[in-house]
Amino acid sequence: MRISRVYVDHALPTGSEVSLDSRASRYLTQVLRLRACDRLILFNGDGNDIEAELLSCDKRGCSVRLLRITSSESPPSLAIHLAIGISRGERMDYALQKSVELGVQSITPLITERTVVQLKGDRITQRTAHWQGIVASACEQSGRSILPDLSMPTELTTWLARSQGGFMLHHAAENGFAAFPAPTTQTTLLIGPEGGLTEHERALATASGFEAVRMGPRVMRTETAPVAAIAAIQTLWGDFR
Repeated sequence: MRISRVYVDHALPTGSEVSLDSRASRYLTQVLRLRACDRLILFNGDGNDIEAELLSCDKRGCSVRLLRITSSESPPSLAIHLAIGISRGERMDYALQKSVELGVQSITPLITERTVVQLKGDRITQRTAHWQGIVASACEQSGRSILPDLSMPTELTTWLARSQGGFMLHHAAENGFAAFPAPTTQTTLLIGPEGGLTEHERALATASGFEAVRMGPRVMRTETAPVAAIAAIQTLWGDFR
């Protein structure tokens, strides 16, 4: 039987007893329905999995005893950064979830000319916190111990000014990924929101060192594109080999 993995946002010193935060406690009791003496794996994003024993749960939360480090996640041979235009609702959630499962190391949600979702003030913080939960849950499911870095939503033009180039998805591009030389240790993947990047934005990206690539002759939805593209990159140059 597979031992459940749970993300917690605090230190995990082995040999000690710690109280879990409300998110982790709810997950243990309401979703996993664990009981005292059950074993589980905790991780906080630093790369280590910690075996723990559930001691007790009450209205204030759960407490566990941290037993030992069971495994450590090694850095990938190819670090993939995903920069993706913000899409609506579940589409963005799905894109983030599957991208994490496929192994991206960092993510930047982008505000583009065709971005429909309006994020201002508290909504930016709230939505980013929601996406952070999606990232953590995807790590729990996929066995990852290092949490991908999730940036705050950023204007595309601002982001391009500090980027170092990479690949930009465009259905009308001439070449696929295989036409380009293999990246060395890292690469960046730029994907637009619903409707894609505008011609002006693609020109800016090209001027910033991005190569346009296509994923076959079909036009993909914004939540499908990152899944297909990341899988292609991992197959050609990453840890799918």
